[in-house]
Amino acid sequence: MVASTFDLFKIGVGPSSSHTMGPMTAAADFVETLEGLDVARVRAELYGSLALTGKGHATDRAVLLGLSGERPAEMDPDAAERTVVRIRETGRLILGGRRDIGFDEPSDLLFHQRERLPHHSNGMRFTALDRAGTPIAENAYYSVGGGAILSEDEVGRNAPAEGGWDVPFPYSSAEQLLAIAAREHMCIASIARANERVSLDDAEIDARLDAIAAAMSACIDRGIGQSGELPGGLRVKRRAPALHRLLTERAERALSDPLTVIDWVNLWALAVNEENAAGGKVVTAPTNGAAGIVPAVLRFYQRFTPRADEAGVRIFLLTAAAIGSLFKENASISGAEVGCQGEVGVACSMAAAGLTAALGGTAAQIENAAEIGMEHNLGLTCDPVGGLVQVPCIERNAVGAVKAIEASRLAMVGDGSHRVSLDQVIETMRRTGLDMNERYKETSLGGLAVNVVEC
Repeated sequence: MVASTFDLFKIGVGPSSSHTMGPMTAAADFVETLEGLDVARVRAELYGSLALTGKGHATDRAVLLGLSGERPAEMDPDAAERTVVRIRETGRLILGGRRDIGFDEPSDLLFHQRERLPHHSNGMRFTALDRAGTPIAENAYYSVGGGAILSEDEVGRNAPAEGGWDVPFPYSSAEQLLAIAAREHMCIASIARANERVSLDDAEIDARLDAIAAAMSACIDRGIGQSGELPGGLRVKRRAPALHRLLTERAERALSDPLTVIDWVNLWALAVNEENAAGGKVVTAPTNGAAGIVPAVLRFYQRFTPRADEAGVRIFLLTAAAIGSLFKENASISGAEVGCQGEVGVACSMAAAGLTAALGGTAAQIENAAEIGMEHNLGLTCDPVGGLVQVPCIERNAVGAVKAIEASRLAMVGDGSHRVSLDQVIETMRRTGLDMNERYKETSLGGLAVNVVEC
Protein backbone atom coordinates (compact mmCIF):
# COMPACT_ATOMS: atom_id res chain seq x y z
CA MET A 1 0.00 0.00 0.00
CA VAL A 2 1.33 3.45 -0.91
CA ALA A 3 1.83 5.66 2.13
CA SER A 4 0.59 9.23 1.96
CA THR A 5 3.06 12.11 1.99
CA PHE A 6 1.24 13.39 5.05
CA ASP A 7 1.66 10.11 6.90
CA LEU A 8 5.43 10.35 6.50
CA PHE A 9 5.65 14.08 7.27
CA LYS A 10 3.70 14.89 10.43
CA ILE A 11 4.03 17.90 12.68
CA GLY A 12 4.52 16.77 16.26
CA VAL A 13 6.75 16.99 19.31
CA GLY A 14 10.06 15.52 20.42
CA PRO A 15 12.01 13.69 21.46
CA SER A 16 10.80 10.57 19.63
CA SER A 17 8.10 9.83 17.07
CA SER A 18 7.84 6.17 18.09
CA HIS A 19 8.38 6.62 21.84
CA THR A 20 6.67 9.99 22.39
CA MET A 21 4.21 10.78 19.60
CA GLY A 22 3.02 7.18 19.11
CA PRO A 23 2.25 6.46 22.79
CA MET A 24 0.58 9.87 23.20
CA THR A 25 -1.67 9.15 20.22
CA ALA A 26 -2.41 5.61 21.40
CA ALA A 27 -3.38 6.83 24.88
CA ALA A 28 -5.65 9.51 23.41
CA ASP A 29 -7.24 6.98 21.05
CA PHE A 30 -7.90 4.58 23.93
CA VAL A 31 -9.56 7.30 25.98
CA GLU A 32 -11.92 8.03 23.09
CA THR A 33 -13.16 4.40 23.23
CA LEU A 34 -14.27 4.88 26.85
CA GLU A 35 -17.21 7.17 26.08
CA GLY A 36 -20.16 6.26 28.28
CA LEU A 37 -18.20 3.99 30.63
CA ASP A 38 -17.93 4.66 34.37
CA VAL A 39 -14.12 4.77 34.51
CA ALA A 40 -12.49 5.24 37.91
CA ARG A 41 -8.92 4.36 37.02
CA VAL A 42 -6.73 3.73 33.97
CA ARG A 43 -3.63 1.54 33.88
CA ALA A 44 -0.95 1.89 31.20
CA GLU A 45 1.69 -0.80 30.62
CA LEU A 46 4.76 -0.39 28.41
CA TYR A 47 6.75 -3.26 26.94
CA GLY A 48 10.01 -3.93 25.10
CA SER A 49 11.81 -0.89 23.73
CA LEU A 50 9.14 1.44 25.10
CA ALA A 51 9.87 0.16 28.60
CA LEU A 52 13.65 0.06 28.21
CA THR A 53 14.14 3.58 26.84
CA GLY A 54 10.80 5.13 27.73
CA LYS A 55 12.04 7.38 30.51
CA GLY A 56 14.76 8.88 28.30
CA HIS A 57 12.33 9.26 25.38
CA ALA A 58 9.64 10.90 27.57
CA THR A 59 7.20 8.04 26.99
CA ASP A 60 5.91 8.41 30.54
CA ARG A 61 5.06 12.07 29.97
CA ALA A 62 3.53 11.23 26.59
CA VAL A 63 1.16 8.69 28.13
CA LEU A 64 0.06 11.13 30.84
CA LEU A 65 -0.65 13.75 28.19
CA GLY A 66 -2.43 11.32 25.87
CA LEU A 67 -4.69 10.13 28.69
CA SER A 68 -5.43 13.81 29.34
CA GLY A 69 -6.64 14.14 25.72
CA GLU A 70 -3.55 15.81 24.23
CA ARG A 71 -2.37 14.96 20.71
CA PRO A 72 1.08 15.70 19.25
CA ALA A 73 0.11 18.03 16.41
CA GLU A 74 -1.99 20.36 18.57
CA MET A 75 0.01 20.22 21.80
CA ASP A 76 1.46 23.34 23.40
CA PRO A 77 4.75 22.16 24.98
CA ASP A 78 4.62 24.78 27.76
CA ALA A 79 1.03 23.95 28.72
CA ALA A 80 1.84 20.24 28.49
CA GLU A 81 4.63 20.61 31.03
CA ARG A 82 2.20 22.24 33.47
CA THR A 83 -0.26 19.37 32.95
CA VAL A 84 2.38 16.74 33.74
CA VAL A 85 3.53 18.60 36.85
CA ARG A 86 -0.08 18.90 38.10
CA ILE A 87 -0.74 15.17 37.59
CA ARG A 88 2.41 14.22 39.48
CA GLU A 89 1.82 16.68 42.31
CA THR A 90 -1.88 15.89 42.86
CA GLY A 91 -2.18 12.25 41.83
CA ARG A 92 -5.22 13.27 39.75
CA LEU A 93 -5.72 13.16 35.99
CA ILE A 94 -8.43 14.76 33.83
CA LEU A 95 -9.24 11.80 31.59
CA GLY A 96 -9.71 13.04 28.03
CA GLY A 97 -9.87 16.56 29.43
CA ARG A 98 -13.33 15.81 30.87
CA ARG A 99 -13.35 13.35 33.79
CA ASP A 100 -11.29 13.74 36.97
CA ILE A 101 -9.85 10.39 38.13
CA GLY A 102 -7.10 9.31 40.48
CA PHE A 103 -3.77 8.39 38.90
CA ASP A 104 -0.94 6.94 40.97
CA GLU A 105 1.96 6.88 38.51
CA PRO A 106 4.09 4.18 40.21
CA SER A 107 1.19 1.68 40.12
CA ASP A 108 -0.77 2.94 37.10
CA LEU A 109 2.11 3.40 34.63
CA LEU A 110 4.18 0.23 34.47
CA PHE A 111 7.43 -0.49 32.61
CA HIS A 112 7.81 -4.20 31.73
CA GLN A 113 11.44 -4.14 30.62
CA ARG A 114 11.82 -7.92 30.35
CA GLU A 115 8.64 -8.49 28.38
CA ARG A 116 7.41 -7.58 24.93
CA LEU A 117 4.08 -7.91 23.19
CA PRO A 118 4.00 -10.30 20.23
CA HIS A 119 3.92 -8.03 17.18
CA HIS A 120 6.45 -5.24 17.78
CA SER A 121 9.01 -4.12 20.37
CA ASN A 122 7.11 -0.84 20.84
CA GLY A 123 4.06 -2.38 22.51
CA MET A 124 1.72 -0.93 25.13
CA ARG A 125 -1.52 -1.96 26.80
CA PHE A 126 -4.19 0.28 28.33
CA THR A 127 -6.84 -0.95 30.77
CA ALA A 128 -9.81 0.97 32.17
CA LEU A 129 -11.21 -0.11 35.53
CA ASP A 130 -14.41 0.70 37.42
CA ARG A 131 -14.72 1.73 41.07
CA ALA A 132 -14.44 -1.89 42.21
CA GLY A 133 -11.17 -2.31 40.29
CA THR A 134 -12.76 -4.55 37.65
CA PRO A 135 -11.44 -4.11 34.08
CA ILE A 136 -14.16 -2.74 31.81
CA ALA A 137 -12.11 -1.97 28.67
CA GLU A 138 -8.70 -2.95 27.38
CA ASN A 139 -6.66 -2.62 24.19
CA ALA A 140 -3.07 -3.10 23.08
CA TYR A 141 -1.32 -0.75 20.67
CA TYR A 142 1.95 -0.77 18.77
CA SER A 143 3.99 2.30 17.87
CA VAL A 144 5.38 1.26 14.49
CA GLY A 145 7.55 4.26 13.61
CA GLY A 146 7.11 7.85 12.51
CA GLY A 147 4.37 8.45 15.08
CA ALA A 148 2.07 5.85 13.47
CA ILE A 149 0.24 3.35 15.65
CA LEU A 150 -1.71 0.14 15.17
CA SER A 151 -4.21 -1.27 17.61
CA GLU A 152 -4.24 -5.01 18.30
CA ASP A 153 -7.03 -5.68 15.80
CA GLU A 154 -5.29 -3.63 13.07
CA VAL A 155 -2.03 -5.60 13.13
CA GLY A 156 -1.43 -7.33 9.82
CA ARG A 157 -4.27 -5.49 8.09
CA ASN A 158 -2.72 -3.65 5.14
CA ALA A 159 -5.57 -3.23 2.67
CA PRO A 160 -7.33 0.15 2.49
CA ALA A 161 -10.77 0.38 3.97
CA GLU A 162 -13.80 0.65 1.74
CA GLY A 163 -13.68 4.02 0.02
CA GLY A 164 -10.25 4.71 1.50
CA TRP A 165 -6.76 5.08 0.03
CA ASP A 166 -7.43 3.63 -3.42
CA VAL A 167 -4.86 5.50 -5.53
CA PRO A 168 -4.61 5.81 -9.33
CA PHE A 169 -0.92 4.86 -9.34
CA PRO A 170 -0.33 2.08 -6.82
CA TYR A 171 3.21 0.77 -6.49
CA SER A 172 4.98 -1.47 -4.02
CA SER A 173 8.53 -1.27 -5.39
CA ALA A 174 10.91 1.21 -6.96
CA GLU A 175 10.81 -0.87 -10.12
CA GLN A 176 7.05 -0.36 -10.36
CA LEU A 177 7.42 3.34 -9.57
CA LEU A 178 9.96 3.79 -12.35
CA ALA A 179 7.73 1.84 -14.75
CA ILE A 180 4.79 4.16 -13.99
CA ALA A 181 7.00 7.22 -14.54
CA ALA A 182 8.15 5.87 -17.91
CA ARG A 183 4.70 4.72 -19.05
CA GLU A 184 2.82 7.86 -18.00
CA HIS A 185 5.64 10.30 -18.83
CA MET A 186 5.38 11.65 -15.29
CA CYS A 187 7.98 12.58 -12.71
CA ILE A 188 7.87 10.88 -9.30
CA ALA A 189 6.54 14.03 -7.63
CA SER A 190 3.65 14.15 -10.10
CA ILE A 191 2.81 10.52 -9.38
CA ALA A 192 2.78 11.25 -5.65
CA ARG A 193 0.60 14.33 -6.22
CA ALA A 194 -1.85 12.36 -8.36
CA ASN A 195 -2.23 9.83 -5.56
CA GLU A 196 -2.84 12.56 -2.98
CA ARG A 197 -5.64 13.94 -5.18
CA VAL A 198 -7.77 10.96 -4.09
CA SER A 199 -8.61 12.92 -0.96
CA LEU A 200 -7.24 16.45 -1.50
CA ASP A 201 -7.30 19.02 -4.27
CA ASP A 202 -4.11 20.72 -5.47
CA ALA A 203 -4.64 23.80 -3.33
CA GLU A 204 -4.99 21.65 -0.21
CA ILE A 205 -1.95 19.57 -1.16
CA ASP A 206 0.14 22.69 -1.68
CA ALA A 207 -1.09 24.22 1.58
CA ARG A 208 -0.09 21.10 3.52
CA LEU A 209 3.29 20.87 1.82
CA ASP A 210 3.94 24.55 2.52
CA ALA A 211 2.94 24.05 6.17
CA ILE A 212 5.40 21.15 6.47
CA ALA A 213 8.20 23.19 4.89
CA ALA A 214 7.38 26.15 7.16
CA ALA A 215 7.38 23.94 10.28
CA MET A 216 10.76 22.48 9.29
CA SER A 217 12.17 25.96 8.77
CA ALA A 218 10.74 27.23 12.06
CA CYS A 219 12.28 24.29 13.89
CA ILE A 220 15.71 25.13 12.44
CA ASP A 221 15.38 28.77 13.44
CA ARG A 222 14.17 28.00 16.97
CA GLY A 223 16.98 25.48 17.45
CA ILE A 224 19.54 28.08 16.42
CA GLY A 225 18.12 30.57 18.91
CA GLN A 226 18.11 28.30 21.98
CA SER A 227 21.09 27.72 24.26
CA GLY A 228 22.04 25.76 27.36
CA GLU A 229 22.02 22.06 28.16
CA LEU A 230 19.54 19.52 26.87
CA PRO A 231 17.32 17.79 29.47
CA GLY A 232 17.96 14.26 30.64
CA GLY A 233 21.12 14.28 32.70
CA LEU A 234 23.81 13.70 30.07
CA ARG A 235 24.68 17.41 30.21
CA VAL A 236 24.81 17.65 26.42
CA LYS A 237 25.22 21.30 25.47
CA ARG A 238 23.41 22.75 22.48
CA ARG A 239 25.97 23.48 19.76
CA ALA A 240 23.80 25.13 17.10
CA PRO A 241 23.90 28.68 18.60
CA ALA A 242 27.71 28.75 18.85
CA LEU A 243 28.13 27.32 15.35
CA HIS A 244 25.70 29.89 13.98
CA ARG A 245 27.66 32.73 15.62
CA LEU A 246 30.89 31.39 14.17
CA LEU A 247 29.43 31.21 10.65
CA THR A 248 27.88 34.67 10.75
CA GLU A 249 30.78 36.44 12.46
CA ARG A 250 33.34 34.96 10.11
CA ALA A 251 31.36 35.07 6.89
CA GLU A 252 34.53 35.90 4.95
CA ARG A 253 35.74 32.33 5.60
CA ALA A 254 33.41 31.18 2.85
CA LEU A 255 35.60 32.99 0.32
CA SER A 256 38.61 30.82 1.13
CA ASP A 257 36.93 27.64 2.42
CA PRO A 258 34.39 26.13 0.03
CA LEU A 259 33.52 23.50 2.65
CA THR A 260 31.81 26.20 4.73
CA VAL A 261 28.63 25.04 2.99
CA ILE A 262 28.95 21.78 4.93
CA ASP A 263 29.15 23.77 8.17
CA TRP A 264 25.80 25.36 7.35
CA VAL A 265 24.23 21.97 6.61
CA ASN A 266 25.64 20.66 9.90
CA LEU A 267 24.20 23.67 11.71
CA TRP A 268 20.69 23.17 10.35
CA ALA A 269 20.62 19.45 11.14
CA LEU A 270 22.02 19.99 14.66
CA ALA A 271 19.49 22.75 15.33
CA VAL A 272 16.53 20.53 14.50
CA ASN A 273 17.67 17.55 16.50
CA GLU A 274 18.68 19.60 19.50
CA GLU A 275 15.20 21.09 19.43
CA ASN A 276 13.75 17.59 19.13
CA ALA A 277 15.82 16.36 22.09
CA ALA A 278 14.42 19.25 24.14
CA GLY A 279 10.84 18.18 23.35
CA GLY A 280 10.12 20.98 20.87
CA LYS A 281 7.91 21.04 17.77
CA VAL A 282 9.36 19.02 14.90
CA VAL A 283 8.26 17.28 11.71
CA THR A 284 8.66 13.52 11.48
CA ALA A 285 10.88 12.99 8.44
CA PRO A 286 10.16 10.10 8.57
CA THR A 287 10.84 9.93 12.36
CA ASN A 288 11.81 12.36 15.11
CA GLY A 289 15.17 10.72 15.69
CA ALA A 290 16.04 11.48 12.06
CA ALA A 291 14.07 14.72 11.83
CA GLY A 292 17.03 16.97 11.01
CA ILE A 293 18.15 15.43 7.72
CA VAL A 294 15.34 16.38 5.34
CA PRO A 295 15.03 19.98 6.71
CA ALA A 296 18.80 20.52 6.48
CA VAL A 297 19.01 19.25 2.91
CA LEU A 298 15.87 21.18 1.96
CA ARG A 299 17.40 24.41 3.28
CA PHE A 300 20.61 23.57 1.41
CA TYR A 301 18.48 23.41 -1.75
CA GLN A 302 16.86 26.75 -0.92
CA ARG A 303 20.04 28.60 0.04
CA PHE A 304 22.83 27.07 -2.02
CA THR A 305 21.41 25.90 -5.34
CA PRO A 306 20.60 28.12 -8.32
CA ARG A 307 16.98 28.72 -9.29
CA ALA A 308 15.53 27.22 -6.11
CA ASP A 309 11.84 28.08 -5.81
CA GLU A 310 8.58 27.15 -4.08
CA ALA A 311 7.70 24.59 -6.74
CA GLY A 312 11.05 22.90 -6.17
CA VAL A 313 10.36 22.65 -2.43
CA ARG A 314 7.08 20.86 -3.14
CA ILE A 315 8.76 18.54 -5.65
CA PHE A 316 11.42 17.79 -3.03
CA LEU A 317 8.88 16.82 -0.36
CA LEU A 318 6.60 14.78 -2.64
CA THR A 319 9.53 12.83 -4.07
CA ALA A 320 11.09 12.23 -0.66
CA ALA A 321 7.77 10.88 0.62
CA ALA A 322 7.35 8.57 -2.38
CA ILE A 323 10.72 7.02 -1.57
CA GLY A 324 9.94 6.90 2.14
CA SER A 325 6.77 4.99 1.36
CA LEU A 326 8.83 2.19 -0.19
CA PHE A 327 10.82 1.76 3.01
CA LYS A 328 7.78 1.98 5.25
CA GLU A 329 5.82 -0.63 3.33
CA ASN A 330 8.64 -3.05 2.45
CA ALA A 331 10.93 -2.80 5.48
CA SER A 332 10.54 -0.41 8.43
CA ILE A 333 11.15 3.14 9.63
CA SER A 334 11.32 2.06 13.27
CA GLY A 335 14.61 2.07 15.14
CA ALA A 336 13.14 -0.45 17.58
CA GLU A 337 12.51 -2.83 14.67
CA VAL A 338 15.54 -2.46 12.36
CA GLY A 339 17.96 -0.12 14.11
CA CYS A 340 18.91 3.40 13.06
CA GLN A 341 19.24 2.35 9.42
CA GLY A 342 15.43 2.58 9.48
CA GLU A 343 15.54 6.16 10.73
CA VAL A 344 18.69 8.05 9.72
CA GLY A 345 19.24 5.68 6.77
CA VAL A 346 15.74 6.17 5.41
CA ALA A 347 15.84 9.93 6.01
CA CYS A 348 19.17 10.12 4.12
CA SER A 349 17.66 8.19 1.22
CA MET A 350 14.55 10.36 1.16
CA ALA A 351 16.54 13.61 1.29
CA ALA A 352 18.90 12.45 -1.48
CA ALA A 353 15.94 11.61 -3.69
CA GLY A 354 14.14 14.88 -2.91
CA LEU A 355 17.19 17.01 -3.65
CA THR A 356 17.86 15.19 -6.91
CA ALA A 357 14.25 15.72 -8.01
CA ALA A 358 14.26 19.41 -7.06
CA LEU A 359 17.44 19.87 -9.11
CA GLY A 360 15.77 18.37 -12.18
CA GLY A 361 17.13 14.83 -11.99
CA THR A 362 15.49 12.03 -13.95
CA ALA A 363 13.47 9.27 -12.29
CA ALA A 364 16.43 6.92 -12.74
CA GLN A 365 18.81 9.41 -11.11
CA ILE A 366 16.38 9.89 -8.22
CA GLU A 367 16.20 6.14 -7.65
CA ASN A 368 19.99 5.96 -7.81
CA ALA A 369 20.40 8.76 -5.26
CA ALA A 370 17.94 7.06 -2.91
CA GLU A 371 19.83 3.78 -3.26
CA ILE A 372 23.18 5.41 -2.49
CA GLY A 373 21.72 7.17 0.52
CA MET A 374 20.62 3.88 2.10
CA GLU A 375 23.41 1.61 0.88
CA HIS A 376 25.95 3.47 2.99
CA ASN A 377 23.78 3.41 6.09
CA LEU A 378 23.14 -0.35 6.06
CA GLY A 379 23.61 -1.93 9.48
CA LEU A 380 23.42 1.37 11.37
CA THR A 381 22.48 0.52 14.95
CA CYS A 382 20.20 2.38 17.35
CA ASP A 383 22.09 2.61 20.66
CA PRO A 384 21.15 5.89 22.39
CA VAL A 385 23.20 6.64 25.50
CA GLY A 386 20.96 6.83 28.55
CA GLY A 387 17.93 6.12 26.37
CA LEU A 388 18.03 9.77 25.27
CA VAL A 389 17.76 10.98 21.67
CA GLN A 390 21.04 12.91 22.02
CA VAL A 391 24.17 10.75 21.68
CA PRO A 392 24.82 9.67 18.96
CA CYS A 393 21.52 10.77 17.42
CA ILE A 394 22.07 14.51 17.03
CA GLU A 395 25.45 14.30 15.27
CA ARG A 396 24.22 11.36 13.24
CA ASN A 397 21.66 13.67 11.61
CA ALA A 398 24.35 16.15 10.59
CA VAL A 399 26.42 13.37 9.01
CA GLY A 400 23.31 11.92 7.36
CA ALA A 401 22.40 15.26 5.80
CA VAL A 402 25.85 15.71 4.27
CA LYS A 403 25.76 12.10 3.07
CA ALA A 404 22.39 12.75 1.36
CA ILE A 405 23.86 15.69 -0.57
CA GLU A 406 26.81 13.52 -1.59
CA ALA A 407 24.45 10.75 -2.74
CA SER A 408 22.53 13.24 -4.87
CA ARG A 409 25.69 14.63 -6.44
CA LEU A 410 26.99 11.15 -7.26
CA ALA A 411 23.68 10.26 -8.90
CA MET A 412 23.48 13.51 -10.84
CA VAL A 413 26.85 12.99 -12.56
CA GLY A 414 25.61 9.64 -13.88
CA ASP A 415 22.79 8.66 -16.17
CA GLY A 416 20.87 6.70 -13.54
CA SER A 417 22.24 3.28 -14.39
CA HIS A 418 23.89 1.43 -11.50
CA ARG A 419 24.60 -2.07 -10.23
CA VAL A 420 22.55 -2.20 -7.02
CA SER A 421 18.87 -1.26 -7.23
CA LEU A 422 16.89 0.59 -4.58
CA ASP A 423 14.63 -2.45 -4.20
CA GLN A 424 17.64 -4.64 -3.50
CA VAL A 425 18.98 -2.25 -0.90
CA ILE A 426 15.57 -1.99 0.81
CA GLU A 427 15.35 -5.78 1.03
CA THR A 428 18.92 -5.90 2.33
CA MET A 429 18.02 -3.32 4.96
CA ARG A 430 15.00 -5.39 6.02
CA ARG A 431 17.02 -8.59 6.35
CA THR A 432 19.83 -6.78 8.17
CA GLY A 433 17.25 -5.50 10.65
CA LEU A 434 15.93 -9.02 11.20
CA ASP A 435 19.46 -10.31 11.82
CA MET A 436 20.42 -7.41 14.10
CA ASN A 437 20.70 -8.27 17.78
CA GLU A 438 17.93 -6.75 19.92
CA ARG A 439 20.58 -4.89 21.95
CA TYR A 440 21.07 -2.57 18.96
CA LYS A 441 17.40 -1.79 18.36
CA GLU A 442 16.63 1.21 20.58
CA THR A 443 16.96 -0.70 23.84
CA SER A 444 20.11 1.06 25.17
CA LEU A 445 21.45 -2.39 26.05
CA GLY A 446 24.37 -2.41 23.60
CA GLY A 447 26.81 -0.33 21.58
CA LEU A 448 27.52 3.22 22.68
CA ALA A 449 24.75 3.00 25.26
CA VAL A 450 26.85 0.62 27.39
CA ASN A 451 30.35 1.72 26.38
CA VAL A 452 29.93 5.42 27.18
CA VAL A 453 30.01 6.26 30.87
CA GLU A 454 27.12 8.49 31.89
CA CYS A 455 28.37 11.39 33.99
